[in-house]
Amino acid sequence: MRISNEMYLKRLIVGGYEKIFEFSPDFRNEAVDRTHNPEFLQMETMWAYADYTMNMDLCEKMVEYIAKKVLGTTKFQYLDNAIDVKRPWVRLTIVGAIKKYLKLDVLKMSDNELLKYIKDNKLELKGKFSRGLAYELIFSLVEDKLIQPTIIYDFPAETSILAKPKEDDPLWAERFEAYVNGYELINSYSELNNPQLLEKYWEQQEKDRIKGDAEAQRMDKDFLRALEYGMPPASGLGIGIDRLTMLLTNSRSIRDVIFFPFMKPED
Repeated sequence: MRISNEMYLKRLIVGGYEKIFEFSPDFRNEAVDRTHNPEFLQMETMWAYADYTMNMDLCEKMVEYIAKKVLGTTKFQYLDNAIDVKRPWVRLTIVGAIKKYLKLDVLKMSDNELLKYIKDNKLELKGKFSRGLAYELIFSLVEDKLIQPTIIYDFPAETSILAKPKEDDPLWAERFEAYVNGYELINSYSELNNPQLLEKYWEQQEKDRIKGDAEAQRMDKDFLRALEYGMPPASGLGIGIDRLTMLLTNSRSIRDVIFFPFMKPED
């Protein structure tokens, strides 16, 4: 059971395909809540010679088009909120979003100040402290404020190991997430196609896994071999079909749009 189809789509890019999409059931060992189900439906794309900025445009066009086809309009009611998916969407860096909604400049905070803020807000720091991980944890306090469609981009490179680091500042990755009604709908990045750099990242992930990080990624030597043959610059995009269906049908829970959702035992 796969958690994502992107590694297979990238192999096809190596094999010469330039534009691919796939609808796929995926499986993740996550808690069950209003927007999470261990089995979910995802559409993923892989686009050769594209980067994450091109996928920003694609995700806006795609969601706007789908809303018009399904509802006849870009404006609709979702629970207590009036949503409008008409382009252009708001775009903020992850640091800019924290500054706007939490009035924090995390780049100027010391490690101790970041740790204190995380502790004061009862956020769970999994594994060893790093500034990139701290930024993403603090950003989790912003998510429920992103009601209208918003693209959050330039995530920390250390928490986005499959994404290409920015050329002008490799501390950040060419990655974005799109949020609507306070939850993530789309994830995308410029793909890291340097096998030596990816192997280095995965070696560190293996060390973190041994130390107890349950979310650390595993080394994939077959994929590294594929990259060594040569993969052109590319960008992939993943969209949660169930979450999009929730929005367009005004459904409160992901369980309402899945035929056989995971349920807790009755006894």
